[in-house]
Amino acid sequence: MNVIQVQFASWDKVYDFLNPDLDLKVGDYVVVETEMGRELGRISSCDFRQKSEKELKSVLRKATFDDIAKVADQSRKEEALNYCKEVIERLSLPMKLVDVHFSFEGNRLNFAFIADGRVDFRELVKELAPHFSANIRLTQIGTRDEAKAMGDCGPCGRRLCCQKFLCEFSSITSEMAETQQVVHRGSDRISGMCGRLMCCLAFEYEGYKELAGKLPPVGTKVKVDGRRGTILSHNLLKQTVNVKLLSDNLDERDIIIEVDPFRKQKGKK
Repeated sequence: MNVIQVQFASWDKVYDFLNPDLDLKVGDYVVVETEMGRELGRISSCDFRQKSEKELKSVLRKATFDDIAKVADQSRKEEALNYCKEVIERLSLPMKLVDVHFSFEGNRLNFAFIADGRVDFRELVKELAPHFSANIRLTQIGTRDEAKAMGDCGPCGRRLCCQKFLCEFSSITSEMAETQQVVHRGSDRISGMCGRLMCCLAFEYEGYKELAGKLPPVGTKVKVDGRRGTILSHNLLKQTVNVKLLSDNLDERDIIIEVDPFRKQKGKK
């Protein structure tokens, strides 16, 4: 049997289940048994693994049209969110409500929120539980999870990658931006709708690292046409380097030229 990953809400983590030889693919909806009852989720895994280190529950069945129709519609979600927002404002809680997930059986509600720190929401739960006659859970998520759940367009004009095809968030570092020589654009231009560094910085990172590895390191002492110089920077896509040539004559200024370390030189004063 294959191990597949199922997600119950776009901002929630993924859970492993066994596929008992059902004809399933990524994007299909399935009904599964969890510790808290039955749930309807979507297969989000990009690959199917053969083994798992822990004992897993099996998928009960592929979801039918009637199963999917049982899930709370947008109007019920908005009603639940509006009431929860009213209570949050009344209790002056420092949190921003993002989304709500209704369980398959309708007896549990999971509210997703973002906040700068920890929030004591015990009083909130006390008011929500009797109002909805259900078990209440609140899950604190990050800004990247919020962007994935709410959706938007990126600077490229296309749907956000995290909402369209990314299965998991990878770590995006400032080193990736530096390697691709885009730091000079400013943080606003290399940050996504979530306010974090754009996920697409990881797509070509390894390619840029490979290009950088072919060039002499910045700071290397070189000679160009018999003149001493130091490599100041790289032009990765052109595979050239900028070299500062030191002048031996006090009346002459140092110059910076663009050099192709593999073929010919391109002089610039």
